[in-house]
Amino acid sequence: MNSIARDRFRNVIVFATLLLSCAASAADLTVSAAASLTNAFRELGMAFEAQNPGTKVQFNFAASGALLQQLVKGAPVDVFASADQETMDEAQKYGLVDTASRVDFVRNALVVIAPSDGKLTATGLADLRSEKFAKIAIGQPASVPVGRYTKSVLEQAGLWSVVEPKMIGAQSVRQALDYVARGEVDAGFVYATDAAIMTDKVHVLFVAPTPAPILYPIAALKASSDGAMARKFVQFIVSPAAHSVLTRYGFGAP
Repeated sequence: MNSIARDRFRNVIVFATLLLSCAASAADLTVSAAASLTNAFRELGMAFEAQNPGTKVQFNFAASGALLQQLVKGAPVDVFASADQETMDEAQKYGLVDTASRVDFVRNALVVIAPSDGKLTATGLADLRSEKFAKIAIGQPASVPVGRYTKSVLEQAGLWSVVEPKMIGAQSVRQALDYVARGEVDAGFVYATDAAIMTDKVHVLFVAPTPAPILYPIAALKASSDGAMARKFVQFIVSPAAHSVLTRYGFGAP
């Protein structure tokens, strides 16, 4: 084979490799979702792949605020699921969301938890005034929805100024859960669904009613490389089959 033939053969191989790479990428669906959805969405992702052979669902789990910042900076994402309305509203203001696809798909609850091997008890927010609760894990209100819910609850009760000095800031609700599970704090504010996955390490002290319902929205993104598949995933998440899985993980109907 002469040099020209070899060059042509190499170019064909390179071109074919690029085509295969593009085809593989096109078959991937990237979903950025709130950390509290991790367990349920991993199971739902496998179910969606089974229904759509050739499609691979890639998940990116983090605090909703952090995910929004990634989207604003141009992260290639097809679907966004937030733990609060405010973050999705911001994504919509930035023009990132396919608004016609946006839908609330689950409800959650805010709870206060403590290490399961601890001796502390509490029946309401006022009990957090006690010096026994010296360290309390709370998601950063600026970027973590559970932190904003927590702050609003404490402000409404006139306790934010009391609890804030005890706050151990968490970058996501799962980090707050881990702090409590490891016994690094005396208590923490998390979602009921998060507390439910570590019943061997944490226990719920009480439910903290929020001023507004904790509703999770999901939407396809305008920049999706496959808008049809992104919308299909959103519709799958609101289907009865997906709802039964979400219910098993402790989420309620919106």
